[in-house]
Amino acid sequence: MKLVVAIATLGRSKQIALLLSYLERQSRRPDEVVISAPDATHVELPERTSFPVSVVFGPKGSSAQRNTALDHSLSRFDIVTFFDDDFVPAVDYLERIEAAFAAHPDWSVVMGNVVADGATNAGLTWPDALAAIVRAEAQRPSEPEIVHHIGAYGCNMSVRAAMVGDIRFDERLVLYGWQEDIDFTSQLRRHGPVIQVSTILGVHLGLKSGRVSGERFGYSQVVNPVYLIRKGTVPPTFALPLMIRNLAANFTKSLWPEPYIDRRGRLRGNLLGLVHVLMGRINPEHVLRL
Repeated sequence: MKLVVAIATLGRSKQIALLLSYLERQSRRPDEVVISAPDATHVELPERTSFPVSVVFGPKGSSAQRNTALDHSLSRFDIVTFFDDDFVPAVDYLERIEAAFAAHPDWSVVMGNVVADGATNAGLTWPDALAAIVRAEAQRPSEPEIVHHIGAYGCNMSVRAAMVGDIRFDERLVLYGWQEDIDFTSQLRRHGPVIQVSTILGVHLGLKSGRVSGERFGYSQVVNPVYLIRKGTVPPTFALPLMIRNLAANFTKSLWPEPYIDRRGRLRGNLLGLVHVLMGRINPEHVLRL
């Protein structure tokens, strides 16, 4: 099977160079890597790689940049693996992804097991990530646990190209996106299940650079789930608890916020989003005006 790695990036040029160099260690190297960025200032490449690297430019935003990479790659590959630019895969990650799709021709989406996630804390370093992977590999069972999901976690998700068709990331989910990964992959469930394989390992560094403001993110935390419910791609049983958990976290932690999260900004965005939802103004693009 032919496999391409697609990476959308913004403001992390050195991280891109580091990730590309690290992908040289994969036991199954990608047949190509596609970097999608707004312009060349966001991309720094190593002097040499053993696999082709294409750089494509287009509109800014997670959804738009992933679509640019997808349109560049879809017709030429069997598997499209999306990595965040701060995701660190185990060295056998791509090998196991290919094996999973080959063994299960009905699967539409496969994601790995994020054994440490810096998005939930102050962020992780490369040494942190490598140490976490070593620990997880030492405990990895011989037989994987197979878990069905509504949608996939966008920091590491692979799709079977033949099943994508005209499905694309929703570009109304602008900037950081927030749930654009769930929206996209949940639509692929009409063709086959979305699966997490416990023995495919990686770490999400959760770097804080390149992210949107707290107020914008907080607004998206409320409006985007409601938008996707109305769109019909995400069930209320998934989206509403997610929204409520975020509201509760931002409210309670705004009194003593973590230094690495703008809780008060997120709460302001949450409250504005709630007002707009109650008014029937379900427009994810409004974050561009905040």
